[in-house]
Amino acid sequence: MEFLLQPLTLLTFLPLVGVLVLLFINAEQKSAIRWTALGTSLVTFVVSLWVFSMFDKSNPDLQLEAKYAWIHVAGWNIYYYIAVDGLSILLVMLTTFLTPISILSTWKAVDERVKDFMIFFLLLEVGMMGVFVAQDLFLFYIFWEFTLVPMYFLIGIWGGPRRVYASIKFFLYTMAGSILMLLAIIYLGIQAQNTFNVPDLLVRLPDLYATGQIPSNVQMLLFIAFTAAFAIKVPMWPLHSWLPDAHVEAPTAGSVILAGVLLKMGTYGFLRFNMQLFPEATVKAAPVIALLATIGIIYGAAVSYAQADVKKLVAYSSVSHLGFVMLGLFALNAEGVSGAILQMINHGLSTGALFLLIGMIYEQTHTREIKVYGGLWKITPVFGTLMLIASLSSMGLPGLNGFVGEFTILLGAFGSKAIGSPWYAGLSALGVIMAAVYILYMFQKVFLGPAGEITHHHELKDLNWREIVTVLPLVIFMFWIGLYPKPFFEILAPAVEKLLSALPL
Repeated sequence: MEFLLQPLTLLTFLPLVGVLVLLFINAEQKSAIRWTALGTSLVTFVVSLWVFSMFDKSNPDLQLEAKYAWIHVAGWNIYYYIAVDGLSILLVMLTTFLTPISILSTWKAVDERVKDFMIFFLLLEVGMMGVFVAQDLFLFYIFWEFTLVPMYFLIGIWGGPRRVYASIKFFLYTMAGSILMLLAIIYLGIQAQNTFNVPDLLVRLPDLYATGQIPSNVQMLLFIAFTAAFAIKVPMWPLHSWLPDAHVEAPTAGSVILAGVLLKMGTYGFLRFNMQLFPEATVKAAPVIALLATIGIIYGAAVSYAQADVKKLVAYSSVSHLGFVMLGLFALNAEGVSGAILQMINHGLSTGALFLLIGMIYEQTHTREIKVYGGLWKITPVFGTLMLIASLSSMGLPGLNGFVGEFTILLGAFGSKAIGSPWYAGLSALGVIMAAVYILYMFQKVFLGPAGEITHHHELKDLNWREIVTVLPLVIFMFWIGLYPKPFFEILAPAVEKLLSALPL
């Protein structure tokens, strides 16, 4: 009972209660299934607020820890060990915040096999939460791989015409990188036993950090192995090709949670593991990662402008936005890392809102081709207003959340000793300008100008109350972070300072 009542354990596995309830509801009772799933996700969010209230933002160490012996075999001790700190608490909150919003967006969009959809979605929340709270390499790997299964089915069953191709591609890409990470984890365990003679050093991360650095001659190889898994998940250029297919074919709720949370598992992996386990390799690799991130920023923005499908445009924009996050992380200074973590949250809000709104208009028109729209502002002013706010947030307009993150990242990159050149920041700043180009181009084509084919032949309706309620919480946070980001930076500062103090800069 003590195990189940531990705050983080309760938060992580609470969605399973909803899954169990759903198993006993008749599949034809779609309304009851939807309300059960939504209620479960809302209760989980409330519990996350309770957890957040117990979090001490001035403490840089792990908090709300739960440690239990789990597996003991052949001298290897594996622990169920979860905790949060300033590096992860905001991502935990983002997960519980976006899940009920995503479920609410499915009210009309998902009408086939609703029970199965909701079960998979709640299971996905369990996996995502586990990734952000696990402080045990083996436990982290279990949660990391677990998220693949529900997301694979969400895309493969409820996705678009090419859903099978997209789901398999998503699964294989992520699995390929994960295998290398698993090999690196096993090596760490063997090295821990042989060198430090501590059998449970494999999985207890704080102990591994405290014992001493991994031998420098193998740090880079291990860094590359972990990077393979995390870079694919981000995704970093040139490992990004699975993302547009997954986004375009995924149902709206799947796209929201994929962009909002699943991609952040990759950037969080760099933050939690690569930087802390392999500090020497991190410093050496910083210029290379910064170069790839800068290429990704420019490439993602350029390809976004070339898209005829508005959802694919937003999907490619994620490659550009996550490039900013990677640039900030490997600036390896307080401004860059804090801005990168905040930008993870910002991207989840702005891109999540864009996918929600695109899904809402798609439900009426069943097309996402930019050229067939036009003049939507006069017909759907509420939809147009929310889309404009989300678009301006995505392109980094001052006063909205995207600007705060991107400005802080560029500030960190410009003065970064680890990167070694201000040119990365200068070139990446072009990505901000290019984002304005493709975002404003999309908005002008869809909402302004002459009426298009769809506008002429469809009696389009503006957003209803449910759709407004779905998007409005995201908009509130866009303005909050954009106008008053101080509370968010205060949460991040102690943990970021502790992280950077351990790097050999």
